[in-house]
Amino acid sequence: MVAGPAASTAATKPMSTDDPHVDLPDDATLEAEVRALALAARQASRALAIAPTAVKNAALERIADGLEASLPALLEANAKDLRAAEAAGLAPAMIDRLRLDEARVRATAEGVRAIVKLRDPVGAVANLRTLPNGLKVERVRVPLGVIAIVYESRPNVTIDAAALCIKSGNAVLLRGGKEAFFSNAALATIVADALEAAGLPRAAVSTLGTTDRRATLALIRQAGLVDVVIPRGGEGLIRFVSEHARVPVIQHYKGVCHVYVAEDAELKMALEIVKNAKTQRPGVCNALETLLVDHVMAEDFLPRLAAAMPEVELRGCDVTCALVDRAIPATEADWDAEYLDLILAVRVVRDMDEALEHIARHGSHHTEAIVTRDPAKGARFTREVDASLVLVNASTRFNDGFQLGLGAEMGISTSKLHAYGPMGLEELCTLKWVAHGEGQIRT
Repeated sequence: MVAGPAASTAATKPMSTDDPHVDLPDDATLEAEVRALALAARQASRALAIAPTAVKNAALERIADGLEASLPALLEANAKDLRAAEAAGLAPAMIDRLRLDEARVRATAEGVRAIVKLRDPVGAVANLRTLPNGLKVERVRVPLGVIAIVYESRPNVTIDAAALCIKSGNAVLLRGGKEAFFSNAALATIVADALEAAGLPRAAVSTLGTTDRRATLALIRQAGLVDVVIPRGGEGLIRFVSEHARVPVIQHYKGVCHVYVAEDAELKMALEIVKNAKTQRPGVCNALETLLVDHVMAEDFLPRLAAAMPEVELRGCDVTCALVDRAIPATEADWDAEYLDLILAVRVVRDMDEALEHIARHGSHHTEAIVTRDPAKGARFTREVDASLVLVNASTRFNDGFQLGLGAEMGISTSKLHAYGPMGLEELCTLKWVAHGEGQIRT
């Protein structure tokens, strides 16, 4: 039921070809199996933490090659998940998050190869100084240890998480969602084989072979074995993990992302940015959810925007509804909504002060953008807005580890402690103090 060190592979094994929930063990057995998995990961983390960069890179290269070589099998496994998702009535945007195709698989492989090219963070010295007593003190990057990832839908997270943890010297325990059960199983097999071929322990990347929530509870309560848990998914999942975990949690609850079109914005640029932020991939956390438009721009801008995005449902304030016939009145709940769909809340504001107040009240500390030709306005916006990424004249879709030059990302943290924004290799490490002396003693 749980894939671990005693199994022949660290990959998830479906308990049935049709239903991953059959023949579930009792609570005590499930707890014991999850704990055994965590113990094996803890042991594997010691080997991975001191593994040479070349060995870790070799494993990553094998993962990338394996993804491309296993393309037919991956697409077949993903097709099972897609059929189940369609039968369950999942929204099109959610099915898009789940879907694998040749382009996405090859892009994932290239993302792994991009991580190979990145500098290994383990052992890097963050700062070094010599104290008056001659003691040389430095801070050195070291892996966090054992990371648990609890995630939904997107099967590429299995590879992104595994690759980032391998390169940063962390063992990882993966608990994917039921929507991607078969896809994750196929991907985990590729990772396990690559680790073994590179001479690294298979238990360095392990998956839970069930989507039973009891297994998730057991996993996030492994204090002393699991160092941190990172949930990736909807607000409900993240709140569940945060409320029940007995280990530290790095999370973002949701991405209520805004674009503010200032009164001096260049019209064509603003239209392109808003359209890209909303429609390029609406089912992801950095997609635009609320548009704020300065009243000076509204009469000219909003009708053009509605014409440029006919597929997007607009939920607007009174001014918006007066300017756009097809807009429907927004409720108070719309200003806090993460739609993850082709729906956009629109509000006309008096000025930047009102825009900043709206973002402070309804934002989720994820991603916020301004469109303006005035550098002073851009500087004020970046200074006063509290978000993990603040952009001037660019789409919210750039809040992504790969787009920001980190390689693949583990997720986007809005919790501020330890990491704020996309979590790449350095964010999966912590800093420990190291001191070198020549017999100094404290007096």
